[in-house]
Amino acid sequence: MRLLLLGGPPFGESIVMWWNFVGRGHEEIVAFREEWQAQITRDGAVLADSQDVGAGRFGVVVGDHLPPIPAPALPNARLKERR
Repeated sequence: MRLLLLGGPPFGESIVMWWNFVGRGHEEIVAFREEWQAQITRDGAVLADSQDVGAGRFGVVVGDHLPPIPAPALPNARLKERR
């Protein structure tokens, strides 16, 4: 069993959290989503095996052969920053 505990002082800046992404603003989250979708698709289709994802920021989970999970569509509103 493995456990990961994160802690520390609060961030000194506002952040935006949406789905599996954390960024500094709405535009950064939009860019992260686009990058994720590009990394997990080929010819417009989601890859069947996570080991086949393209190179990029998000990496590969070694040993996971399930299809990667596409990010949901962004809401029709601007994501708000939180402190």
